Amino acid sequence: MADEAEPKTGPKTEPEYDLVVVGGGINGVGIARDAAGRGLRVLLCEQGDLASGTSSASSKLIHGGLRYLEQYEFRLVAKALGEREVLLRNAPHLVRPLRFVMPHVAGLRPRWMMRIGLFLYDHLDMRRHKRLPGSKAIRLSEHDAGAPLRSEFRDGYEYSDAWVDDARLVVLTALDAAERGATILTRTRCVGATRDEESWCVDLEAAEGRSSVRALALVNAAGPWVGEFLELIGRGGERRVRRVKGSHIVVRRLFEHGYGYIFQNPDRRVVFALPFEEEFTLIGTTEVEFDGDPSEATIDEAEIEYLCETANRFFERVTTPSDVVHAFSGVRPLLEEEEANPSAVTRDYQLDLDEDGAPLLSVFGGKITTYRKLAEEALGKLGAQLGGGQPWTEDAPLPGGDIERGELGVVSQHLIQRYPWLDESLRRRLVRAYGTRAERVLGEAASITDLGEDFGGGLFERELRYLVTVEWARTAEDVLWRRSQLGLQLSDAQQRRVGDWIEQWQASEVATPR
Repeated sequence: MADEAEPKTGPKTEPEYDLVVVGGGINGVGIARDAAGRGLRVLLCEQGDLASGTSSASSKLIHGGLRYLEQYEFRLVAKALGEREVLLRNAPHLVRPLRFVMPHVAGLRPRWMMRIGLFLYDHLDMRRHKRLPGSKAIRLSEHDAGAPLRSEFRDGYEYSDAWVDDARLVVLTALDAAERGATILTRTRCVGATRDEESWCVDLEAAEGRSSVRALALVNAAGPWVGEFLELIGRGGERRVRRVKGSHIVVRRLFEHGYGYIFQNPDRRVVFALPFEEEFTLIGTTEVEFDGDPSEATIDEAEIEYLCETANRFFERVTTPSDVVHAFSGVRPLLEEEEANPSAVTRDYQLDLDEDGAPLLSVFGGKITTYRKLAEEALGKLGAQLGGGQPWTEDAPLPGGDIERGELGVVSQHLIQRYPWLDESLRRRLVRAYGTRAERVLGEAASITDLGEDFGGGLFERELRYLVTVEWARTAEDVLWRRSQLGLQLSDAQQRRVGDWIEQWQASEVATPR
């Protein structure tokens, strides 16, 4: 009887992809976008929703990191300040200038140190055409931002940074990657990968079942799961990532003006208080060592107390835990260092290229501000193996960002002319979320009734359909806490209705993957 054993092997087939990226956070989508724009065949898989981990739980800032100067991170700060300018130019609907006020606190950082730090912050980015004004000393008694503060704070400093809708930045980066030819698979887990000298075989698992694809190279952009992924594919070694949980609270608006605050604490950490979604104030962040499953990270009572105490140290109005209307936590994958204080661990990144066979690139650390530069450097490391074109993203707007400097108002005015029946607050939100693509959401609607069912908070059926069909939204949480922050506006019943509508749509439509 013939042996049943060995299966017959035929000639190797050409890999379907040049690159498979594991991880749909900001670094993963940034790499996928850059690679697709160079003409490479790209697949990105994400085990949950886009930005469902760390990338939707940031402090919502595009900034150089003023406090990193104390750790002598001059290179990182200069790089981040340069990227701040790039993002202000390429995503002006998502990234907006924000002036910060930092009260001087007697007994902490001396005035000379703060002046030197702000001078460096103003000048480390050497490019000539800067979009943001420099820093200056202020008298809080004569400044709009001084009114909500306790009277003991008399002097301070004002400087520039920028605010970002972090999760939408991820989604629109993924959308741009898809429009350039990348395959984006959400709710698709990489459950294994093996390689030979020439390519990777990557095993994927989704609700529909398992499949495998082959690629010339593999990128591990799994964020706080980067170490676990290396172990999964048999490349684990010493743990290289330090997990630090950052938590934020949202309370009803504590001030009327448009400035943000940066507060110095006695433990030398800083906490931001930011205007948020017009009716709220965002306060964060904490920095706590974390050793659990990143997907289960939640704020604890001690963190809430810490943030409330910080707010009360500076604001006249008292904030208590009962005032918190929303909270969120994310686990930052920081480079492992000897520093005992989590706030002193570098926010820079490291790209490790393993060439023991087909290339494997692993991303350690990083911050949302520098994601584009990280992606550019990642493609530079993979260039010898994959080929592809030259760097291109520095001057390439994200979807909806093809707006000349300062002309968001022109986009808004155009919507007024075409859709005069639009409510002002809805029009403003659509411009900020979609930029020049707001018309794609509204389509040929000639009246408010043409937008379909009203779910509350300015969310209508037409927009919800767009988010499901174009932006990979599959649950109410995807829509209300990542594609927008409308969860702050909708009641529990309204949020359930959004979920029901999506389920009904999924049951009635034949969804085809991108």
